[in-house]
Amino acid sequence: MNKVGFFRSIQLKFIIIYILLLLVAVQVIGSYFARELEDQLTTNYEDSVRHRVEYLSYNLKEAFDEDRTEDETEPSLQQEIQGIVNNVDPEEITKLQVVNKVGRVLGANNYSDQDKIGKKTTGEFVTKAISYGARDEKTERNPQTGNRVFVKVEPIKDGEDVVGAIYLEASLEDVYDQLETINKIFFKGSILAIIVSAFLGILVARTITKPISEMRRQALTMAKGDFTQKVNVYGADEIGTLAETFNDLNDQLKHSYATIEEERRKLSSVLSNMSDGVIATDETGAISLMNDAAGRLIGENPEDLRGEFLLDALQLGEKDVDLSELHDSGSMIIDLSDDDHIFLVRANFSTISDDEDDIIGFITVISDVTEQQKVEQERREFVSNVSHELRTPLTTMRSYIEALTDGAWQDKEIAPKFLRVTQNETERMIRMVNDLLQLSKMDNKDYGLHKEETDFLAYFHEIIDRFDMSEHEGIKLQRELPEGQFYVWMDKDKMTQVLDNIISNAIKYSPEGGTIRFKMEKRRHQVLVSIQDQGIGVSYEKVDRIFDRFYRADKARTRKLGGTGLGLAIARELVEAHHGKIWAKSKEGKGTTILFTLPLVNQKRRGRK
Repeated sequence: MNKVGFFRSIQLKFIIIYILLLLVAVQVIGSYFARELEDQLTTNYEDSVRHRVEYLSYNLKEAFDEDRTEDETEPSLQQEIQGIVNNVDPEEITKLQVVNKVGRVLGANNYSDQDKIGKKTTGEFVTKAISYGARDEKTERNPQTGNRVFVKVEPIKDGEDVVGAIYLEASLEDVYDQLETINKIFFKGSILAIIVSAFLGILVARTITKPISEMRRQALTMAKGDFTQKVNVYGADEIGTLAETFNDLNDQLKHSYATIEEERRKLSSVLSNMSDGVIATDETGAISLMNDAAGRLIGENPEDLRGEFLLDALQLGEKDVDLSELHDSGSMIIDLSDDDHIFLVRANFSTISDDEDDIIGFITVISDVTEQQKVEQERREFVSNVSHELRTPLTTMRSYIEALTDGAWQDKEIAPKFLRVTQNETERMIRMVNDLLQLSKMDNKDYGLHKEETDFLAYFHEIIDRFDMSEHEGIKLQRELPEGQFYVWMDKDKMTQVLDNIISNAIKYSPEGGTIRFKMEKRRHQVLVSIQDQGIGVSYEKVDRIFDRFYRADKARTRKLGGTGLGLAIARELVEAHHGKIWAKSKEGKGTTILFTLPLVNQKRRGRK
C-alpha cells in the first residue's frame, strides 16, 4: 500500500481547516472592530464639532444682541463677527461662514471665501436655517478635493427669532487616517496570529494523525496475518477510544482467524477422508478444489486438474451439456467405462449463491454406483420378464370372468359377488402389469418423449377442470395459482399421467368433505408445482420411500383402495425424464403434499424462435 504524501494527508487538511477558521474569526472580528471604531471616532469628532459650534453660537449671539452707536471707533457687527470667526482654526474647521437673517455673509475663516463677505448666500441648508430655524448636518465628500467632510448648519436665535446662521465644514480625513493606521496594526497582528496558529495547528494535527498513522501500520500488519502487536492509546478522547476499539478488533480478528483456520483443517480432513468425491468450481466451471476421492474416481491427480473445466474433467465436454442447467437436473449417471471394465459414476450438482441469489460457484459430489446400477438393471429385467409372463393368462382370465358375470354362472346370489371381486382383483393385477411394463420402458429409456413448448399454467388448469367435473364424495379442489404464462418443454401425455397419478392418490386418500390444494410458483429458472391433500399422511422416516416401487405406507388401506404401489414411481421417472425433481412432505394425520419442479423455457431461446 502506497504511503500518503503530506499534500494529500489529513494532517495538511487539519492545518488548513484550523487556519481557515482563524481567518474567518479574524475577518469577523476585524470587520466588527473596524466598523465600531469608525463609528466611535466619527461620533466623537462630530460631538467635538457640535460643542465648538455651541460655543461659537453663544459668542455670535452676544455679538448680534450687542447695542451699537454710530461711533466710528466701535467695531461694526461684521468686523466683530469676522474677529470671532478668525479665532477658529481653518485646519480643523476647513470652512466656516456666518450669515445674518437675510442670508448675507458676515464672516468666513477661509481666505478663499473672503470675497463672499457682504454677499448673500443661496445655499439650501443656510436658507432653511434662517427661514425656519432648522438645524441640519451630514457627511459628504468635497467635490473639489474629494475629502470626506462633516457639514453642519446651526441657526443663531435670539429667543424665538432667528438672527443668523452658522455654516461649517469639518474635515474627517484625520479620523480616517487614524482608522487606517489602526487597521494596519490590526492586519500585522492578524498575520502574526496566523503564523503562530499555523505552527500550533501543525502540533495539534500531529497529535491527531499520529495515532491514525499507527493504526494504519497496524492494519497493514494485520493484513499479513500478524495479530501480536497493538496500537498505543494516547488519551481518553475519541482517538483514544478508537485505538482501544482497534485493539479489540485485533483480538476478535485473531480469534476469528484461529477459528477459521481450525475449521479449514477440519474441512480438509473431512474432504480427505470422504469416500465420495467432492469438486468445487467457480461460476465459470473452473475447478478450484477437488479431494483425493474425486481424483481416484476420475483417475487424475487433483492438483493437475485445478483450473480445468468441470465438464472436461467429467468427460462431458463432447456432449451437449450446459453447466448452468446441470443443477436443475439434480444428478446424472456418467459412464466412465473402458473396453475392459464397466465403471459408472453418479454426479450430484448443486449451486453456491451469494446474498443477492446470484450463482458464484458449483459443488459436484461424485460416487461409484457401478454395483448399484448392476443390481438395479437385474431387478428391472426381472420385473420386465415377470410382467410379460403374467399379462397373457391374466387377460384370458378376465375374458372368462366377464362371460360368467353376464349370467353363465347359475347361482345368482353368491356367484356374481364372487366373480365381481375376482374381476376387480384381475383388473388391478392387469394395471400393475401395465405399470411394470411402463417402468421397464422407462428404465431402458424407451418411452419416447415427444416434447413441445407448453404454457404449463393453462395446461394445469385443464387437468384440474377435468377432475373438478367429476364427483368425489364432496372433496373440494382449491386452486392457488398465479396469473401469466409459464412455458416448459414437456410431453403432454406423459405429464398428464404424472398429474393423474398424483391427483388420483390425493383424492383416494382424502377424507369425505376434504380439500385438495393446487399451487404453482416460479422459482428462478423453473416452476414449482405442489398438490396437497388432507389424508392420513406418512411418517417422517417413510416419506422418502413413497416413490419406491411397490412401497405402501398402509398396505391394508392401499389394498382396499385398489392401489398398485407404482403410480408415484412412474411419476418420479417421468418428472426426472423432463429434467425436474419430485419429492413429498407429509405428517401423520395432517395430509401429504407432493411437489415437483420443471425447468422453464429459456427466454432468450424463446425470443430467437
